[in-house]
Amino acid sequence: MTLTTWDPFREMEELVGRYMRTNQRDLAKKSDGNIVTSDWIPAVDIEETKDEFIIKAELPGVKKEDVNVSIENRVLTIKGEKKFEKEEKSNKHHLIEASYGSFVRSFTLPSNIKSDKIDAGYKDGILTLSVPKAEEAKPKQIEVKIQ
Repeated sequence: MTLTTWDPFREMEELVGRYMRTNQRDLAKKSDGNIVTSDWIPAVDIEETKDEFIIKAELPGVKKEDVNVSIENRVLTIKGEKKFEKEEKSNKHHLIEASYGSFVRSFTLPSNIKSDKIDAGYKDGILTLSVPKAEEAKPKQIEVKIQ
C-alpha cells in the first residue's frame, strides 16, 4: 500500500479549475437572433495603428481549417473548434488542463473600417486579422500657420 500526503490546496485548485472551465461560456448572437455558446474562450489582443486594427487570437492546437472568420453588420466573429485527440486504449490521462470544444468570439467594429479589405493569416496557433481603416478615419496632420 502506498502512503500519500493529502494536499487540500491541490484539491481546491482542481475544484476552482473545474468551476472556471464549466463557466467559461462566451455568448454571441447569430444573425437570426439565436445565441451561440462556446466551450472555451481563446485569448485575444486588439491593437490600433494609424492605418488599421490588428486582432490576434491565440488558438493553440486548432487547425486552420477548423477556424471560420465572418463579418456581418460590423460584427466580426471568430468561430471554430479544438478537437480532442482520441486516446489510445493503453494510455491513461492523469491531468487534462487544455480546453477543447467549440469557441466563438465576437467584436463590434467601428464604422470607419473597410470590411471588404480585411486580411487574415494563421501561423503557429495565432490567428492575425488586419482590419484597415477607411481614409476619412485616418488621422491627418494639419499645419497651423502663425501670423
